[in-house]
Amino acid sequence: MFRGSMVAIVTPMQADGGLDFEALARLVEFHIDNGTNAIIAVGTTGESATLNFEEHITVVRKVVEQVKGRIPVIAGTGANSTSEALHLTRRAMEVGADACLLVTPYYNKPTQEGLYRHYKLIADSVAIPQILYNVPGRTACDLMPETVERLADTPNIVGIKEASTLERIRELVRRCGDRMDVYSGDDGIAAEAMLSGAKGVISVTANVAPHAMHELCVAALAGDRARTEAINSQLAELHKTLFLESNPIPVKWAVSQLGLIPQGIRLPLTLFSESFQPAVRAAMQQAGVL
Repeated sequence: MFRGSMVAIVTPMQADGGLDFEALARLVEFHIDNGTNAIIAVGTTGESATLNFEEHITVVRKVVEQVKGRIPVIAGTGANSTSEALHLTRRAMEVGADACLLVTPYYNKPTQEGLYRHYKLIADSVAIPQILYNVPGRTACDLMPETVERLADTPNIVGIKEASTLERIRELVRRCGDRMDVYSGDDGIAAEAMLSGAKGVISVTANVAPHAMHELCVAALAGDRARTEAINSQLAELHKTLFLESNPIPVKWAVSQLGLIPQGIRLPLTLFSESFQPAVRAAMQQAGVL
């Protein structure tokens, strides 16, 4: 249902942490102009953890309104409370999102049965396409392939964003690839993941180099290994350096260097350390965006 380079878009903020909707509109146009295939609004990179419910849904609505149906808009609606995730998913559907991305419940460490029931309840309750999201490095919770396979026959669970290992992505493609799409949640392994059967990447790097990420996905999804590797080699340092501090600290700084957003970010996240800035700048130059 969704393919290619899908950006986990940053949420622009002023220096005081207030939301900057003019900058958000510029970002949407920047991505459409550069071939981004879908926008994920208010995911991890969009600082979902520090936006309240009203802000969360307002950002999704603003993105939907700016996109005007030109590409899909996927709303991040996961939470570690099933009732909160259910509420956000309903509201995202009401404001026009095309799908929802639901991170595994973090911190409270549910069992695999709890994860199954969590996702099944939301899917059965809200008639919008839904993408599972597994990122154990952040959540202290791992959605196992067996549980994903149990969920794969739920009609509106259409995919999974897997942000762990290439081996796990390959296993999910083998187990479930005929019933749901598998996406890489890690830019560093995305090229090889797509060459192995994943259908795209939900990307941090695409915030900074959207055209190159689009071209990477086109090549990889066509099975063109040589072109995929050539493009990925230009982006490899960007994939790494955008995680020199916690995401989205480096990527927000990088996007600000493109003149698209101010440098605002919300506590407990802080502005990008000056000592790391030259490495990201060099990676941006290597990628051809500076």
